[in-house]
Amino acid sequence: MDNYSTIIAVASIVTSGITISIGVIAPAIGEGHAVSTALSSLAQQPDASATITRTLFVGLAMIESLAIYCFVVSMILIFANPFWSRAIS
Repeated sequence: MDNYSTIIAVASIVTSGITISIGVIAPAIGEGHAVSTALSSLAQQPDASATITRTLFVGLAMIESLAIYCFVVSMILIFANPFWSRAIS
């Protein structure tokens, strides 16, 4: 029984690390690309800066939500793992 708890703990920590690392790298690349494109658009059309900025912030919020979801899944795996009750019983 103790061996199963150790396996679940190690699997949870490794899965959490993989989840947070991939879940942060992808949105960071996406945010960098979005900001780069927005700056390029602002340089070409400064009159549309209000529209471009508003759309940029909405897009960045949606991209950042992916990283937050991965963080939440990671924290659930570490602190509120649903597999612990099965290992204990």
